Amino acid sequence: MLEMGSMRKAAAMARPVIATPMVLWLALAAAACRDGGGKGDEAGESGSASTGGSGSATDTAADSTTGDVPPEQDTIARVGMRRLTRYEFDNVVRDILLDDSRPAAQLLPEDPRTPFDNDYTLQVVSQPLVDGIEVLAKEAAERLLADTDKRDTVVGCQPSGADDETCMRDFVTRFGRLALRRPLEAAEVDDFTALALDYAGQGEDFYVGVEVVIRAMLQDAEFVYRIELGTPVEDQPGVFALSRYELASRMSFFLLGTTPDAALLDAAEAGELDTADGVRARAQMLLTDPRAHEHVDRFHSLWLGYAELPHPQDLTNAMRTETAALVERVVFEDKASWLELFTATETYIDALLAEQYGLPAPADGAAWVPYGDTGRMGILSHGSFLSVAANVGDTSPTKRGKFIREQLMCQPIPPPPPNVMADNGPDPGAAECKVDRYQVHAVASCAGCHDQMDPIGFGLENYDRAGQFRTHDIDNEACVIDGEGEISGVGTFNGPAELSQLLIDNDLLDGCVTQQSYRFALGRELTADDAAFVATLDEDFAAADTRFDELLIAVVSNPAFAYRREDG
Repeated sequence: MLEMGSMRKAAAMARPVIATPMVLWLALAAAACRDGGGKGDEAGESGSASTGGSGSATDTAADSTTGDVPPEQDTIARVGMRRLTRYEFDNVVRDILLDDSRPAAQLLPEDPRTPFDNDYTLQVVSQPLVDGIEVLAKEAAERLLADTDKRDTVVGCQPSGADDETCMRDFVTRFGRLALRRPLEAAEVDDFTALALDYAGQGEDFYVGVEVVIRAMLQDAEFVYRIELGTPVEDQPGVFALSRYELASRMSFFLLGTTPDAALLDAAEAGELDTADGVRARAQMLLTDPRAHEHVDRFHSLWLGYAELPHPQDLTNAMRTETAALVERVVFEDKASWLELFTATETYIDALLAEQYGLPAPADGAAWVPYGDTGRMGILSHGSFLSVAANVGDTSPTKRGKFIREQLMCQPIPPPPPNVMADNGPDPGAAECKVDRYQVHAVASCAGCHDQMDPIGFGLENYDRAGQFRTHDIDNEACVIDGEGEISGVGTFNGPAELSQLLIDNDLLDGCVTQQSYRFALGRELTADDAAFVATLDEDFAAADTRFDELLIAVVSNPAFAYRREDG
């Protein structure tokens, strides 16, 4: 099985090539990402292993980590090589080519959700992926050249003619640094420049060469994959200290969902990320970026399941706007405890949602409206959340309960037996009322799991699959819904407000958000090996008054974040 060092060598040997797809590169990447580790001699002998290509003798393991003494090995995560997701691919193209067309969803296979879409252990190479990236690279380059203003901004110099080597070399150096997230080696600059000038000369057009460079870079394995080699750590086999540029890349993708920009790469090169304090300061700056706000909203939407909703577009937009506004207020505007997402006593709605919730409509457009005595409180009252985990025609107490157990409480529920149709509710003919039909789950072997799920779901049963309050079953007015729910072994509740308070009072949310955040950062499910790092995060989160922005900073500023263990 190939390793990261071999992967980078193979990619370097293959570049720059534009005439053929990158099947070889991606096949190598697929093999490498399953192992994820670079052998010590491979990482050490490559200049890019410790310097991102510069080969500088000053960029040692100590320079490229947050301290001269490595952290305890049990706090260092196993990390494999991650391919850009469709979301990340679009973000990177937006940021380095000023292109906000976001075409990846039309051309690349969908990323599996677990609930996040960045789990590298599920990423596979396929012909549609290879073909899609080739088309994306070609069309992105064409769109840039069709817009003179954007083209000139990206190129950064005005060529004197098709053979302007100085301008081409300058463009290759700057664009390559952004695309590959590290400085190019001198030989790489020479090769890309020669390739570009050859095509420019044949076409008698400088920008034909620019197009070739862009297409080649966007198909490069180091663009498509986040390759982290690092430097071997003495006396810790299989542990590597990330280079400054690799750390900058980790930070940027975690906090912004995109590639590091020139300012962050400059900060890395200047050694500003060499200490925990330096990382903290830079992370605080990154969190002021609007892209960070969008990324935090997306994290919550993926985690809590409402990234996509089964409603007409106007209702979907209103629900997403409502929840995004609450996340923005709690995390960034008020910098309040993250738990206030669950205890908010007002919500940001327009006339459509006001009617949906039975609240007074704002006088003009959308505004913050108090919940009053409606029994609603916080994000669990939002239509976005209440739309999750439903059956096609109605709510599913089982699915709702399972979702809350697994996503909000981080308590996995075993899968049902293979012969059980889990997507179907109990037989409608089994009883007149829904609550009675679900009693079939309370007997025999089913009871152990369903007792953990169904009572939670029934505590939200007064709210339909679009968040509207109701008093009876959807198909039978004689079946009154009492909304009584229970978290087994914890306590009873009625409705989303009481559920939120029960979760908070019993400290069932704090530990789960730290786990989910770290899982999002690593791009894989957590294992027992990650317990030490998560335990530290729990302490940091509590010490920071459970502020979510401080949790993100705690992840990246922990010295272990600047290291990796072989994944295998």
